[in-house]
Amino acid sequence: MEALITLLPGDGIGPEVTSAAHRVLKEVAQRYGHSFEYKVELIGGAAIDVCGDPLPDATVASCQRSDAVLLGAVGGPKWSDPNAAVRPEQGLLKIRSVLGLFANLRPVSVIDDLIPASPLRAELLTGVDMIVVRELTGGIYFGEKTRSETSASDLCTYHTHEVERIVRVAAQLASARRGKLCSVDKANVLETSRLWRDVTDRLIRDEFPELELETLLVDAAAMHLLKRPRDFDVIVTENMFGDILTDEASMLVGSLGMLPSASIGAGSRGLYEPIHGSAPDIAGRDIANPCGSIASAAMLLRYSLGLNDEASAVETAITRAIASGARTADLVAADESSITTSGMTDLIINEIS
Repeated sequence: MEALITLLPGDGIGPEVTSAAHRVLKEVAQRYGHSFEYKVELIGGAAIDVCGDPLPDATVASCQRSDAVLLGAVGGPKWSDPNAAVRPEQGLLKIRSVLGLFANLRPVSVIDDLIPASPLRAELLTGVDMIVVRELTGGIYFGEKTRSETSASDLCTYHTHEVERIVRVAAQLASARRGKLCSVDKANVLETSRLWRDVTDRLIRDEFPELELETLLVDAAAMHLLKRPRDFDVIVTENMFGDILTDEASMLVGSLGMLPSASIGAGSRGLYEPIHGSAPDIAGRDIANPCGSIASAAMLLRYSLGLNDEASAVETAITRAIASGARTADLVAADESSITTSGMTDLIINEIS
């Protein structure tokens, strides 16, 4: 198979973890007889420094030509002024919108060997395997924003078709898994959530009656994620709630550094990135956890390129590397030994079969 992949290393540890995922993709291509071509482009603070724009036209053009996009992370103290007219995060929001990537898939699967790294009790974690489906291009993050000297507002808007398409994605995933879908909203307070609930209830009733639908308010969902995480199969929710809940869910697996994500739309092109931030405090030290980025590359293989066997091989390699005892600094106590970013990547590559 031939494919063009755009790499967007970004800021902080982004270049390091993207390099790790790039190495894994090259290994997969060699072992399985594929031909992957790569184009490296700017995004975020790195792009602001070069051309004053967090998403240059050249980056957009490359992403639109590509079969898939792999992103590292954006942001950092250098560009952290929230009142700045140009900020790194604008590049990330814009590329999702430009590419029409409305669904963010965030799998949360606990590796047994990492249960000690989680702050939760071990008996709660065995068998945890869920996917959080986050609506990505609507809601409060994209609504009209106003600011005066004494007040500010962020408009949260959802339309019926936006809710329908994201719920369908989640329902289709649930149908192929354990048949359980949990919709998270705040319908006791927000009108957008009341629309969300009405549309979800109708769509599941009419199109997916075989699914078991649970509806939770977001505050209750936050509690139940930690109280009974094994009960969840697929969770679907709006943009801001999904952003918050998936960061919380990362504690189930022990670290933000372990979790991947896929942002997809109506076609096969997607954007893949670890859910962690740019972690500027550890940038350039070869200690960042590359597993989230490498697992994101596995999702790229599965969802954009249709290479399921190759994706599973990468995911299995991560699990085997962890089972061998390899731990990056985020997965151990301060007085315990750890492995470098490049060392973990080497182990994972050696486990690909």
